[in-house]
Amino acid sequence: MPPESWASSPATRRSMLGNKRADTKPEVALRSALHADGYRFCKDHRIDLGTIKVRPDIVFTRAKVAIFVDGCYWHSCPEHGTQPKANAEFWASKLARNVERDREQAEALTRAGWKVQRLWEHVPLDEALAIVAALLADRGH
Repeated sequence: MPPESWASSPATRRSMLGNKRADTKPEVALRSALHADGYRFCKDHRIDLGTIKVRPDIVFTRAKVAIFVDGCYWHSCPEHGTQPKANAEFWASKLARNVERDREQAEALTRAGWKVQRLWEHVPLDEALAIVAALLADRGH
């Protein structure tokens, strides 16, 4: 393990490096359901907003709708988010920065005319699908 590592142990480091940035199970399930219902979209599509670059999980470019499927741990879900005990200061700062980045990105997208929807990973699939469908209907898609 590198001496400057953020991980509290080699096992923790291996576990954390194994976490995906894209194609998580909740995200893939939502994409599959949307596709089965006839929706077409881009996945992990980069949107350049000046100095801010955003990669929503699901993007409807014509409707200008950006969907994020947020993990409870990484995005500090008020219902299920937890704070690690090992290396607590590092992780508290990291998770707080994730939340701040989420807010900054949502504000930048909104200013650029996009509609942003953040869904927690624990939202039932049928509920998430209904939220996205309603949002697209509101945007004339």
